[in-house]
Amino acid sequence: MPRSLWNGSLSFGLVNVPVRLASAARDLDLHFRQLHKKDGAPIEQHRFCSQDDAEVDWEEVGRGFDLDGKKQVVLTDEELASVQPEKTRTIDIEGFVDLDEVDPIYFDNAWFLVPEGDSQGTRRAYRLLVEVMESTGRAALGRFVMRTKEYLVLVRPREGLLSLTTMRFHDEVRPTDDIAPGGRKPAKGKIEQAVAVIESLSADWDPERYSDCYRERLERIVDQKKKGKRVKAPAEPKEPKPAPDLMAALQETLERMGDGKKGQGAKGEDRGKAKAAS
Repeated sequence: MPRSLWNGSLSFGLVNVPVRLASAARDLDLHFRQLHKKDGAPIEQHRFCSQDDAEVDWEEVGRGFDLDGKKQVVLTDEELASVQPEKTRTIDIEGFVDLDEVDPIYFDNAWFLVPEGDSQGTRRAYRLLVEVMESTGRAALGRFVMRTKEYLVLVRPREGLLSLTTMRFHDEVRPTDDIAPGGRKPAKGKIEQAVAVIESLSADWDPERYSDCYRERLERIVDQKKKGKRVKAPAEPKEPKPAPDLMAALQETLERMGDGKKGQGAKGEDRGKAKAAS
């Protein structure tokens, strides 16, 4: 079980369920240290004052907020502490929403909420909450404070547990007005052909079908270097060119699907994995 990062209670109305927070994701990336190419010594980073050209102790570091690129406001640690949220030990539920209505673009980081302690009363209350949320298709929206930041969170059931997802606030999601593609609405025939292609390529969601090909290649390179082998960089792949005639490309795609090549995307993906593994 991953270590607990926060513990408190899930609270709504008169209900308080003791819980603790554990990460739902694992960091499987390969991490590298910065080294001096000449002698392999580790690179260290220091805080230097650009005016005095001298190293600065952490106690001497202030916080500056740029106003217009030339002026800035300097804040002390005490001033920053004055706006920090009150540290509480509760996830305060403000309401329950239909999970289908929540746009995934607001999702940030995922965690698990697990019962805290061995009390049978706590575990029964936790289990009841999981089953009620599963049967209603509802998720809980609330807020809690971790370290020095207040988070908007979504609590939902997952495989017999409660998961907690930190959320972006509405003004953190970029408006689409200034990046909309524009252009005329496509004709009905084009839409129907595109829908037919999508339907031909439809598949059930299975997360185990997808793997991090970059990490797998990187692990192979590290293993080769460990064995003293020389690694040669592959040739740059050619970028595919946009189809000059979208309708013709859609028609050809549909014809290939009809020739027994349905699911070509999935097979192509498998071929890509096989090629990467060779």
